[in-house]
Amino acid sequence: MHTLDALLLARMQFAANITFHILFPTISIAMGWVLLFMRWRWLRTNEVAWLGAYRTWTKVFALTFALGVVSGLTMSFQFGTNWPGYMEKVGNIAGPLLGYEVLTAFFLEATFLGVMLYGHGRVSERMHLTATFLVAFGTTVSAFWILSLNSWMQTPTGFEVVNGEFMAVDWWAIVFNPSFPYRFTHMLLASGLTVAFLLAGVSAWQVLRQRSNVSTPLVMRLGVTLAAVLIPLQILAGDAHGLNTLKHQPQKIAAMEGVWHTEKGAPLLLFAWPDEASQSNRFEVGVPKLASLILTHRSDGEIRGLSEFPGAHPPVKPLFFGFRIMVGVGMLMLLSSWLALWLLRLRQWQASALPRPVLNLLLGMTLSGWVATVAGWYVTEVGRQPFVVYGLLRTTEVASNVPAPYIAVTLAAYVAVYIALLLAYLSVLRYLAGKPLDLGAKPHTSPELQGA
Repeated sequence: MHTLDALLLARMQFAANITFHILFPTISIAMGWVLLFMRWRWLRTNEVAWLGAYRTWTKVFALTFALGVVSGLTMSFQFGTNWPGYMEKVGNIAGPLLGYEVLTAFFLEATFLGVMLYGHGRVSERMHLTATFLVAFGTTVSAFWILSLNSWMQTPTGFEVVNGEFMAVDWWAIVFNPSFPYRFTHMLLASGLTVAFLLAGVSAWQVLRQRSNVSTPLVMRLGVTLAAVLIPLQILAGDAHGLNTLKHQPQKIAAMEGVWHTEKGAPLLLFAWPDEASQSNRFEVGVPKLASLILTHRSDGEIRGLSEFPGAHPPVKPLFFGFRIMVGVGMLMLLSSWLALWLLRLRQWQASALPRPVLNLLLGMTLSGWVATVAGWYVTEVGRQPFVVYGLLRTTEVASNVPAPYIAVTLAAYVAVYIALLLAYLSVLRYLAGKPLDLGAKPHTSPELQGA
């Protein structure tokens, strides 16, 4: 029982770290490209509103990037403290992929972020635009390698096991494993939606608190339009990802849908209370045959139940409710973005002309991307249990023998620090939203720059 407690605490500690860490890459991945767009629009239009938006959101990006780096380092330490068996067995594959992320992405971001933050007026406009592009590109490359490793753990390919260690046989198969394209696309779209609603929500706050500036209408339009375009794409990507998961991880799908026993024409449960003791659902409210129709594209399609995977399926409640939170937030994103876009067009793109209830709706959706992303990550990561490398290496096989009280103390410390940092981050975000625009250098007039 002592070992089980230590294992559970170690998993909770890693969950706390990854929950805090994922918040910031979720913003920085897409924010880099949004900043590039703002920078390009300023060069093309000579409107100081775009320059002001760029300068404000660059500060948000820098803060986000810093917290992402710090939390990422902390998370990596746990491979040695709580999960030493992971690198002992999988290090020949995980180590190079993490190393590629540092060499090809992190160094690129860290180098040109300095130019991006402090180089305006010191380097040419073209060079500054190039630096912004390289930072945006670096964040995407970073996501590429991290998600490649994570996807390989979900759908491992291109390896052989030698003396208990995983050895690479085909790096192409490892990097582009079966679930990677779906997971990478899903994450990029999630990042775009997170940033879109952050832009729209902050703009709504500025209007409601009478802190609007010349950039507010442009940022609101950009955020709402981006959200309205990306959310249908995310729904399609999510459907494709679900079909891929059904093929490679059927027990994860069974837990998400609350299917205990293999059945044809499975209903889509809108609500239920899964009971693992009786292998049944209480208080079911569902739509007949819809789960089978969505997952197999046939109303009588068969979905394998959890009973087919004794001792090898994930805990049901976290996946069942996490999936519904993610989908529910996604539906709210669809409705709120399309409603706001329609009303903005009717009102000549004036953010201040939006009805107050719509502004409050956008304000309430400010951090909705975080909620959906965290719920989705819980479904993905908890859904791989009881394996750390799906179907091959169990979590219990890679855990350390650190006593439970030690893990509990560090877990409490992590959570306390993370809560403080998150509150500080949100406070700075609010401060920047209410601060007058920093227009810095005067607008450019050079024909060369106009065509940059």
